[in-house]
Amino acid sequence: MRIKDKVSLIVGGTSGIGLATARIFSQEGAKVVIVGRDPDKGHAAIKEIVGRHGDVIFVESDASRTEDAQRAVTQTVDAYGRIDVLFNNAGIVMIRSLTDMTEDEWDTMMAVNVKSVFLMSKYAIPLMEKTGGGSIINTASILGLAGAEDYAAYSASKAAIIVLTKTMALECVPKNIRVNCISPGSVKTNMLDWEMDFFSRKRGKPQDLVFDEHAKKTPIGRDGTPDEIAPLVLYLASDESSFVTGSNFVIDGGRLASFDSPRVSV
Repeated sequence: MRIKDKVSLIVGGTSGIGLATARIFSQEGAKVVIVGRDPDKGHAAIKEIVGRHGDVIFVESDASRTEDAQRAVTQTVDAYGRIDVLFNNAGIVMIRSLTDMTEDEWDTMMAVNVKSVFLMSKYAIPLMEKTGGGSIINTASILGLAGAEDYAAYSASKAAIIVLTKTMALECVPKNIRVNCISPGSVKTNMLDWEMDFFSRKRGKPQDLVFDEHAKKTPIGRDGTPDEIAPLVLYLASDESSFVTGSNFVIDGGRLASFDSPRVSV
């Protein structure tokens, strides 16, 4: 088992990429703590993973709030005595032009997508250092590397994560903590379903057609799945990536490679 007995804290772990990562981490022997805001989804995730003989607990927490982030870290250490892996995967998307976006909407995007990474890392890093170090993985996006119309706040938040990751990596080298991030392209999650429904209504097209048109923009010809992203997170959490820090891993079916310009057509 590649991460046997590693205590792994997965923020945003109740669905999508986070849940797929919780599954594979559990299969590879980790002790998993799932953090999320929805207790129903959290308990469903636990039931599924425990049913496969996994060692997992759920902490109800809004990682963009100081008290909640501290509590998530504290409850993890109370349960397992340490933190070896932190996967900062909380995220939301908002489709709005810069001029139409309200200040509250902008602040909410930055709080969930960026501030949660800051807070969870701030409180986890000292405890990780005390027990010998570990690995932190942050979720960015290809839209942190290329722009897309009506994704101003989302793109800005994901670009922030990429540069934050590099800075964290440099600061954490003396602490024996590696920090990397992943930049997925389009992945079949509830978030993508919401986006395609939005564009279906906006363009007056059936959702199936919008999905098909969208998928064809990826050179591989389809959207990814959470189960295709999770193994990359596992690699970065494991000792196999012991010489890897400060890096951003694009996993997008060739989407960025196909662009003639930095503009992304969503």
